[in-house]
Amino acid sequence: MNALDNGKIREDDISLGLLLDTLAGEKDAPLVFYYDGQPVKPGCHITEVKAGQFTGLDCGANPEAWAEIFIQLLDVAGGGRTHMPAGKFYSIIRKVTEHVQLDGSAKLTFEVSDGVRPMQLYCAATPVLSAGAVHVELSPRLASCKPRDRWLAEENSKAAVCCGPAATSGCCA
Repeated sequence: MNALDNGKIREDDISLGLLLDTLAGEKDAPLVFYYDGQPVKPGCHITEVKAGQFTGLDCGANPEAWAEIFIQLLDVAGGGRTHMPAGKFYSIIRKVTEHVQLDGSAKLTFEVSDGVRPMQLYCAATPVLSAGAVHVELSPRLASCKPRDRWLAEENSKAAVCCGPAATSGCCA
């Protein structure tokens, strides 16, 4: 079975470990997630954290296996509350690790709902510290064709080797 290398997560798709490493140094800063072009409401909170080991067969009949962590956010107003401090998010995840084994390199998926619209799946970009808050942009998690993605990655790496600064073969002429 081919394992999906969690070390090769897309650059706009961070791991839990990277998120926690960033938050560890900013424990008092408000943590503000953004999705659909808007920040979450100050009452937004974590309703569930799940860890899964998945196996499957892609559309090219290639076996796949990967680890994924899901963090569910309920985006509701909190009656005068402020955005959750990064340290509180960090401690919630650490508390989960007392009961559930979380792989820090696992693919990270956010499930977000405002309690009215259906839950949507999002991936997270690298956190950014700005104006005293930690900002994390969430982007919709898109479907992908893994054989096509692997082919594109291979083609891009060939182009980088061929046309990179050290290329001397003249293949890009």
